[in-house]
Amino acid sequence: MEHKTQIINFDSHRIGVQFEQKKGRAALTNASGRFERLSRHQIDDGWDGADDADSAFDAPQKLKTQVQVERPKRIITRNQSPDISFDRSINPYRGCEHGCSYCFARPSHAFMGLSPGQDFESRLFAKPDAAQLLEQELADPKYVPRVIALGTNTDPYQPIEKHWRITRSILEVMERTNHPVGIVTKSAMVQRDIDILARMAKKGLVKVALSVTTLDRELSRKMEPRAATPEKRLETLQALHNAGIPTAMMVAPIIPGLNDSEIEKILDAGRAVGVSQAGYVMLRLPNEVKDIFRQWLLTHYPDRYRHVMSLVKSMHGGKDYDAKWGKRMSGQGPYAWMVGRRFEKACERAGIGKRHIELRTDLFQKPAKQSDQLSLFDMAS
Repeated sequence: MEHKTQIINFDSHRIGVQFEQKKGRAALTNASGRFERLSRHQIDDGWDGADDADSAFDAPQKLKTQVQVERPKRIITRNQSPDISFDRSINPYRGCEHGCSYCFARPSHAFMGLSPGQDFESRLFAKPDAAQLLEQELADPKYVPRVIALGTNTDPYQPIEKHWRITRSILEVMERTNHPVGIVTKSAMVQRDIDILARMAKKGLVKVALSVTTLDRELSRKMEPRAATPEKRLETLQALHNAGIPTAMMVAPIIPGLNDSEIEKILDAGRAVGVSQAGYVMLRLPNEVKDIFRQWLLTHYPDRYRHVMSLVKSMHGGKDYDAKWGKRMSGQGPYAWMVGRRFEKACERAGIGKRHIELRTDLFQKPAKQSDQLSLFDMAS
């Protein structure tokens, strides 16, 4: 266990930050969520290095992933946000083991009484009833099919999916009902489900987007410690394309002064593996994320800290983040405008984004309700 203390100048306020850097975790602290009455603070009381017989028993253990079952009443989440392309989504998991330092979803863990820091990466929630709930909602007579986005808040193919297989069970329902689905992930595990995805793709029912933040393996490992390497993500896009599955690339997030120089290279790499559509999102730092990212940045890239944060603020009216629709994902001002034009030109040069991937909704077949199945059985008898 490595304990460090730094004095960070956050907007001219000197803040002493004590943190524990854990292997395979991006967040350096586990500060309490914003709704908690009491706050937790890590301190070094000098005992960790004690040379006595009991020190081995008192030493902090390695941070392990814990998974708790969550049983919601509904699984489809609705939204009316005008700046995103879907109005419904499913997240099989709460929290994400990928542990991306910049993840905009971290603050959602505060609603569970947990920290958006290390808790978000290690204390996860799985929804094993997701497929059953989905089937029930699709069977509603009033349900009108539209594309369901899978994994918009946390990754549907994070490492625990290998055991829980909730995402696959959801796709099985989607295929059985001919329901369109769009997937966003950073994981190579999506290749496991190519059998289902390829069959759905033949009917125009699926598209898969992989987020490629950087081609720099070292930067990726620091920012996204448990996500697939950049090479694996490109290999996955190639495998999906070869299977006839429409693929897209998300350059997300673009972090000024850190990975913005790679925009053109990332898009060129995407085109080489068959990507036909691409999009980007600027760095978002809502609520607790701003301090988690600042700590991470100061620890790994202290020489770039002031420059990066200065550019971030320039896009949000002098603030770390502006949550207004239409501005939160793209920013505003000269720097944001320049990034947008660079991205457009890079896509045009690579021949990406000319064709929007439209999915079909006319093939949808409502699943039979349990009562319907029983009535057919009775008639047969």
